[in-house]
Amino acid sequence: MLKRGSLTSTILGLMLVLILLSSSLALYAIVNLSFSLGDARAINASGSLRMQSYRLLLISNSGSQRVNERIKEFENTLNAKVLKNSLAWYTPEDLSKQYLLVVEKWQTMKSYAETGNTRLYSNALKDFVDTIDILVLEIEQFAAFKLKVLVLSQVVGLTLMLIVAGIAVIFTRRRVVKPLTLLMDRAITISQGDFNVEMPKTEYIELTALSNALKKTAAELSTLYEDLEGQVSQKTHALTRANNELNFLYDNLIMLHSDRLDYKALKSALNQLQDYENLDYLRLVIEHEDHSQDIIESQQGWPESTMNSVKFPLQLEQVCQGYLEVISKTELNNPLFNNFAVMLARSIAIHNATEQRQQLALMEERAVIARELHDSLGQLLSFLKIQVSLLRKKLPDCCKNEEVETQIIEINDGVSFAYVQLRELLSTFRLTIKEPNLNHAMEVMLEQLRVQTDTKLILNYNLSAHLLEAKQHIHVLQLTREATLNAIKHANASQIVIDCYLTPTEIINITISDDGVGVKHLKERDQHFGIGIMHERANKLNGQLSFSDNSNGGTTVTLSFPPQQEPLNG
Repeated sequence: MLKRGSLTSTILGLMLVLILLSSSLALYAIVNLSFSLGDARAINASGSLRMQSYRLLLISNSGSQRVNERIKEFENTLNAKVLKNSLAWYTPEDLSKQYLLVVEKWQTMKSYAETGNTRLYSNALKDFVDTIDILVLEIEQFAAFKLKVLVLSQVVGLTLMLIVAGIAVIFTRRRVVKPLTLLMDRAITISQGDFNVEMPKTEYIELTALSNALKKTAAELSTLYEDLEGQVSQKTHALTRANNELNFLYDNLIMLHSDRLDYKALKSALNQLQDYENLDYLRLVIEHEDHSQDIIESQQGWPESTMNSVKFPLQLEQVCQGYLEVISKTELNNPLFNNFAVMLARSIAIHNATEQRQQLALMEERAVIARELHDSLGQLLSFLKIQVSLLRKKLPDCCKNEEVETQIIEINDGVSFAYVQLRELLSTFRLTIKEPNLNHAMEVMLEQLRVQTDTKLILNYNLSAHLLEAKQHIHVLQLTREATLNAIKHANASQIVIDCYLTPTEIINITISDDGVGVKHLKERDQHFGIGIMHERANKLNGQLSFSDNSNGGTTVTLSFPPQQEPLNG
């Protein structure tokens, strides 16, 4: 039976010894230094006594009246505290005797100085100075002795501390590190699956408790090891399935976010989900704010009867963007479908937010352009118009003729027409600054025109917001405004109807119909009405612009172009 003790108590004892040694050294150094603080001043003071003795002789020979003053100064130095410390209990006996001898001889020297007997003072001066020199030497030797004792004590203390530290290191290595190394080896053996291990014996309670705990753990692990294989197999299967689902969701998330979110990307994601879960039927229904729906079906299509379908809502922050509908004969993996629905909802929300930011950015850019045009080109045109008027008034009569007058009129009309076109362009640019929605922008544009005319203006807007990108809005809006203004100014129409709809062939149609004079009269004034500019805008939309007569009179302007992103309704 081993005699067990406390490892912490042993280590604590060694630490206390080290602390006690270091504290003792520090305390002794402090005490020694405190007794040595006045040594330098004592040496200086005792050395100055010699100089004052000679000075006193010089004053006495000169017959000066300052003898008493110098005597008093000498006594102040002799009785200074730093010199009187020579009489303390801790000072050597020789130093105390030498100081008293200096005091005794000073009394004789003082009597000589006070009586003015300079001859006797001079004869005794050398002996008196020699006595002072011996005092200085004694003080220096005592200070050196204290310093040597301090150094010796520090050397002895540090040696003892190193010995104790060495003992502590040897003790720790033999009694602590070695058993811990053996325990670590046993732990490594246990971690490798071998639970039949022999624990090292130790004489300390802490290491014994650790050894017993490790042995008990090894026994429990050995008992549970047989059941672990089956549990690990089950967990591995579950983790593999979860990992496959995560990989599936991650791959689809990357696919949906890598490019534009359109019909093809969503249909591809649905096809992958159907193949992964071996589903019978699968479709995605996206609901828009205008209550329209986009339905995307997987590769198997969708049956007429949906009695056994299960719907997973595309819910994101209390906003439902549609649902994912499934028909399957097998049990559904609800967590996977819920996560897939959340992923689709988030992708659609991010896509819509990105589109909205692009539209807002474009509209802010239009506002900046409008301000720049107004501040630069608008002011320039106004200035040119004023200059033309001044030119007409200041032109000499000798230079006026019919041809010059015609040129001035044409210049004035051109500047006026350019100014009108600029104002209409600025009005168009400022239509959609606050709302990134073409329907709203067209309503605002028509409201501005209704104030300027008695013609009845009607808008029938039946387009989903996702069919148009921000860069298309400005072209559609300006072309529609130009066609409407032409009908108001030159067609003599009483009613203008604007229809916006999607054809069965997935083409966007914008028609502007009036009951005015007809298309023939409009074509005769092609250049004046800027129809060429309208054709250019249609080309930028990859579309076509056509003019036709209505059956009941008037003209129909038709803009046909494909949507920029592929429609989600298949």
